[in-house]
Amino acid sequence: MSVNTAAGTKYYVSANAPATHDGTGYAALTWTQVGEITSIGEYGREYTEVTHQPLASRAQQKLKGGYQEGTMPLGLALDTDDAGQIIMRAAVNSDTAISHKIVHQNGDVDYFRGLVYSFKKNPGELNNVVSATTNIGITTNAAGVGIVEVLAA
Repeated sequence: MSVNTAAGTKYYVSANAPATHDGTGYAALTWTQVGEITSIGEYGREYTEVTHQPLASRAQQKLKGGYQEGTMPLGLALDTDDAGQIIMRAAVNSDTAISHKIVHQNGDVDYFRGLVYSFKKNPGELNNVVSATTNIGITTNAAGVGIVEVLAA
């Protein structure tokens, strides 16, 4: 069976860009783990639906238009001393994408560049851990490379 749980998944960031947008380029970066991640939302390429409906046939035709890699939400317990969270909080105030790395329980790795759109604190209620949410806008380079998936051997 090749399915696995999210337990054990780790999230890393790097303020640097890879020399090449492939597994080798990303693996050469120095990574800082982001602590206290509690949830990683969905991400991945999604195409825009383009429709065309000629009058003569009345039938709607569907085509694929442009694509984007998505905006990924992250949930975490706030730790203002965590080096990874510090990098992400600084990136909120920058127009430059940073590098991201997700290591899944089975050893698969996803690399990508992304803009940190937000980093919001949430004190919550009496019996809650102070948490934070952040949204990462996954970018693509000029050649259209977005998420780089490296499968475990």
